[in-house]
Amino acid sequence: MKLEKWLKWAIEIQSLAQSGLAYTDNVYDIERYERLREISAEMISEKTDLSIDKVKNLFCNETGYQTPKIDTRAVIFQHNKILLVRENNGTWSLPGGWCDVLESIKSNTEKEAKEETGLDVKAIRIIAIQDRNKHNKPVYAYGVCKVFVLCDVLGGKFTENIETTEMKYFSLNDLPNKLAEEKSNKEQIEMCFKAYHDPNWETQFD
Repeated sequence: MKLEKWLKWAIEIQSLAQSGLAYTDNVYDIERYERLREISAEMISEKTDLSIDKVKNLFCNETGYQTPKIDTRAVIFQHNKILLVRENNGTWSLPGGWCDVLESIKSNTEKEAKEETGLDVKAIRIIAIQDRNKHNKPVYAYGVCKVFVLCDVLGGKFTENIETTEMKYFSLNDLPNKLAEEKSNKEQIEMCFKAYHDPNWETQFD
């Protein structure tokens, strides 16, 4: 999935501005870097349906050297079927989310699974680490590393929560029509099935 040139330019401008703000004490340079950051946000807003305030909140709210965010997804199987959760908007995805502060890949995967499914799971193997913008739409204006983690169920049952309304196991040939493509698409779910059936699976990474 190729980034459009204007988006690559906006991302690079934002990254340079953020790094500049982190490492300079010169008031004039700070003013220049802040303006460059605003320009990058204006570029995104102009080419999308996002307001300038929304773009700044998503794109320009961090400090320090810019690095990708981490998103973990729990891959859980039962009787050759994969577990998906139904989001509040009606779409289905692998349980997971942003890696929180003080959490590791393992602990965050287990925590997100518990929060969204009510299940107690043990993370046992990393299936893949993907550059999100190479696999998912819509393309984001910041980098995300998506980590797919195979898990074993230890116990628990679905618990109503603020993020998901239902959980269900699906066969590969019976996936729901409304997948949350921005989180986990059909190709990624197919990859998880392949990893589950292959005892010699090697972690894939971009």
